[in-house]
Amino acid sequence: MRILYLNPSGKPGGAERALLDLIAALREARPGWDLHLVAGSEGAFPAAARGLGVRASIVPFPRVVARMGDSGDAAASQWMLRAPKLCAASIAGAAYAGRLRSAIREIAPDLVHTNGFKMHMMGAMVRPAGVPLIWHVRDYLSGRPLMARVMPMMRGRCDAAIANSASIAADLLAHCPGLAVEAAHDAIDLNEFSPDGPILDLDALAGLTAAPEGTVRVGLVSTMARWKGQQVFLEAIARVDSRCPLRGYIIGGPIYETEGSQFSIEYLRSVAQRLGLGDRVGFTGFVERPSAAIRALDIVVHASTAPEPFGLAIAEAMACGKALITSARGGAVELIADGADSMVFPPGDAAALAERIERIAADRELRRRLGANARAGAETRFTRERLVAQVLDVYERVTQGAAAA
Repeated sequence: MRILYLNPSGKPGGAERALLDLIAALREARPGWDLHLVAGSEGAFPAAARGLGVRASIVPFPRVVARMGDSGDAAASQWMLRAPKLCAASIAGAAYAGRLRSAIREIAPDLVHTNGFKMHMMGAMVRPAGVPLIWHVRDYLSGRPLMARVMPMMRGRCDAAIANSASIAADLLAHCPGLAVEAAHDAIDLNEFSPDGPILDLDALAGLTAAPEGTVRVGLVSTMARWKGQQVFLEAIARVDSRCPLRGYIIGGPIYETEGSQFSIEYLRSVAQRLGLGDRVGFTGFVERPSAAIRALDIVVHASTAPEPFGLAIAEAMACGKALITSARGGAVELIADGADSMVFPPGDAAALAERIERIAADRELRRRLGANARAGAETRFTRERLVAQVLDVYERVTQGAAAA
């Protein structure tokens, strides 16, 4: 089998890291298969894929296409006001489709597996006749007015979809009824994400003096996407009793090219300053090894204000055996058991988040119990073996269907 993966970005966001875990699992399960990747830009993601034995090449996205999206600042109902940019992106996208079609023809895959909405669309437009196409959907169509219109039109050119949660599967089926959709939670490397291993000096990375002995470290590990809840996290830290020996960390940096889709660290620093947080919170920027950052924390916060498609940071924190506080909405609720391996709070409720932080920070035994249960849950829910079995089943079904056609 020759499998071609299409991904719009070369930067290692959550979708890219999840795809790398799938590729690593597939490489183990089917070592003789020929795996290829085409990415829209060079970066750490295609480099990591090459390290797994994937033949990775770059067909660079035009800048106007890379920056175009419908998940940014503009209200969902107002996307049509960006018609001039949309028109320019369409023209550039048509030229890009030609280059991508040539690259795919040269690779001659048996199956095309796309990651990311832009590549779902491109894959549907340019996949060779008779070659099955699988969309790996990791985000909601609801709230994306452009993609919610376009994806159903392309549905007939897609043979099957994999959704990273039951919540995403239901949303996709609501827009593309009749599409064969398999819900398959992402997997993680349970050796890399474990309680044991290297630990980053978060204070040094954030440019802060070392925290006093006994300080409880609470952090949010995420991209800078606006819906990931960084502002809610900062507001919650500001509400925590100043007598509580606690320091907060925002871990991650901007990686997206889509206009208006993310915060800058400078903006979040200004929010922290306005809230009077001083050195009570630090910003590390992007870290190459998230596991080492998670191990440095006592409490991990997931604070997404919009429904979370899956929540890779949740799975990774659980695997590292950390006490976890989760914004309970979307696919995230499929991963945790409130009170057993996590504590939940209403999305966007900074006061409720502050209360959960204070409660866990004050109770070492509660932190230990939540962390131990979380690790045990991760060992059963997020294995690569489980994911690759589900994906191989989809591959088999669509290739057999194509052969019979």
